[in-house]
Amino acid sequence: MKILVCISNVPDTTTRVKFVDDGKKFDATGVQWVINPWDELSLTRALELKDASAGTITSVTVAHTGPAAAEPTLRKALAIGADDAIRVNTEPVDAYSVAACLAEVVKTESFDIILCGIESSDFNGSAVGGMLAEFLDMPSVSAVSRLEIENGQPVITREIDGGKEILTVPLPFVCIVQKGITKEPRIASMRGIMTARTKTIKVVEPVSVTPLTRILQFELPRQRAACKFIDPENPKQLIDLLQNEAKVI
Repeated sequence: MKILVCISNVPDTTTRVKFVDDGKKFDATGVQWVINPWDELSLTRALELKDASAGTITSVTVAHTGPAAAEPTLRKALAIGADDAIRVNTEPVDAYSVAACLAEVVKTESFDIILCGIESSDFNGSAVGGMLAEFLDMPSVSAVSRLEIENGQPVITREIDGGKEILTVPLPFVCIVQKGITKEPRIASMRGIMTARTKTIKVVEPVSVTPLTRILQFELPRQRAACKFIDPENPKQLIDLLQNEAKVI
């Protein structure tokens, strides 16, 4: 059994976001890039399953659509424990083109379980996993909070309104995971960091695909007003502000 984990290369959450070219382009100057948090949890769970499989799961591969500048992030994934990595050599444009490129990777390599984070922490589109399943004509399960392998069969727990749903799904399939899939992301050991230098990153060229969307402009959210502190002995002032300034009562 082979597992593929699709990973995004995203700015660290502490990054101060800036735009250039009249808001048409993200300014990557000085940005620290990391593995998308949901994808990092997916990778950790894939490695946990491999460790517990007694050889049934033979490999965990990571795949990313992006330029050569993203390879340090792929090396981080290899240091965490992935066996190898695949990079589709193109600048990602939208979710549709990313899913199309990743689908070709899956078709070529024949993976049994494809793990995707539910969304990326930069665009929050929540679209690639579902689109990937459609390109591959595979079953997909979203909002997965637990994944086990029992007698060679995936057993999935997913969140639904008012509770949880437990189900099985035939292989191969796309598993779209959310928070809860594992407790904490795995941290790379010094040995992992050293061995990652010699692991393979396979570079493939993208398929020809026409993106369905384009970015017109970015806008930063409006700055919040300064916090006002009200004397707890003066509820009249608080009510006045809520009525006449905030207009919420």
